[in-house]
Amino acid sequence: MKSEKNKIYFASDFHLGDSYSFKENNKRELKIVKWLEKIKNNAKELYLVGDTFDFWYEYNDVVPKGNHRFFSKITELIENSTDVFFITGNHDLWMNKYIENEIGAKVRDEMLISINEKKIFITHGDEIHNKKLSYKFIKFLFKSKFCQALFSSLHPTFAFSLAKTWSSVSRKKNESKLIDNQKIHDHLINFCKRKNKISKNDYYIFGHLHTPKIKIEDKFTYVNLGDWINHNTYAVFEKDKIVLKEFIS
Repeated sequence: MKSEKNKIYFASDFHLGDSYSFKENNKRELKIVKWLEKIKNNAKELYLVGDTFDFWYEYNDVVPKGNHRFFSKITELIENSTDVFFITGNHDLWMNKYIENEIGAKVRDEMLISINEKKIFITHGDEIHNKKLSYKFIKFLFKSKFCQALFSSLHPTFAFSLAKTWSSVSRKKNESKLIDNQKIHDHLINFCKRKNKISKNDYYIFGHLHTPKIKIEDKFTYVNLGDWINHNTYAVFEKDKIVLKEFIS
């Protein structure tokens, strides 16, 4: 008998395609695929909240190699009537038509959804957490059509190698600052407090920090999904509330 699709899942920071360690990336992809297999029969919706890939860019006819098992499982979920959403992160902000047209998922920068009358705001959170003007300027450049056109002029082999190296170095540098430092959540929680004065939401869901956390405030609940490099954590909406869980294969 087929399970009822009644659960909403959230996960972030898979960082698939990490070029620094093929063995570790392969292990991580297999673990993620096992988790997707586990949830596929009861997952009504799946939200991947940024940095699904360590780097992603789409030429007209070329995309980064690899991740075929992951994409195959995502396609299987979609064909099994699960709605899948990719939220852009700072490592994969160049996701575009391939994910939507070939895989069948939907790509968004941020989302506000309603489940059982609970309002849930979803975004990766990098721009909220990092207030430095230099970071905002770099993000602005990366989002610009000019920068993307410039990158497209490079040969894919050189462009992907350059981008993956930069992406991996950036991630490893940031991880050393983020892991298990609970104070890093303060910027995002304070953002939620400010935003909730204007538009009340029941939940705020983020990724980016690589440290899982759920905190119940007076008017809302803050959720950070952690990552699949060190924690293998995800959130699930069931019985009118969101809980944070760890996947143990």
